[in-house]
Amino acid sequence: MLLLTAGQAADSPQFIPVLNQMRVRLPVGRPRTRPDAVAGDKAYSSRANRAHLRRRRIRAVIPEKKDQLANRKKKGSQGGRPVDFDAELYKVRNTVERLINKMKAWRGIATRYDKSPDSYLAGLHLRASMIWLKGLTRATH
Repeated sequence: MLLLTAGQAADSPQFIPVLNQMRVRLPVGRPRTRPDAVAGDKAYSSRANRAHLRRRRIRAVIPEKKDQLANRKKKGSQGGRPVDFDAELYKVRNTVERLINKMKAWRGIATRYDKSPDSYLAGLHLRASMIWLKGLTRATH
């Protein structure tokens, strides 16, 4: 699932829209729309993102920002519970980071030569397809 935004826009506001469009195909039945857990870096640690995940019963594997931690502790018992954080599960997030780096290894994507959003998005889909096909050929050999 790729969602194109303005170049200077932050990723965090797109967290919920991307999560709502997510579909995971299974061997049988309809695609899943609710993962067991979502791992993200501190940029996704907002109260709104965590509340959305809680409402959908999705485990958040997102570290707490230092300022959020300090504010929560400053409030004492009114600050709520500490966030649940699984460091081992968080390490899996590295897979996504490596994929993004592979996408950016293609010069057209890294430098954003395509000024048209449609052609840039098409390039992202093409590059993602190439990475996926390369993984398939490795898996069959």
